[in-house]
Amino acid sequence: MQNRIKIERAILDITQEDLAKKIGVSRQTINSIEANRYVPSTVLALKLSNIFNKPVNDFFSIDEHD
Repeated sequence: MQNRIKIERAILDITQEDLAKKIGVSRQTINSIEANRYVPSTVLALKLSNIFNKPVNDFFSIDEHD
């Protein structure tokens, strides 16, 4: 799975810590998502969708290995 979380954070000018607090996870969780080491739950993906004000498919995508 690929993601654009880091790019979306940059657009909003927020840190990993800021984003983590907004959705109720640790900064390490955001770091792991951005590094593609962790696939978030549906609930977490929907929380990100609300923060970014975009559909989940705008910042997560499946690649050929998934």
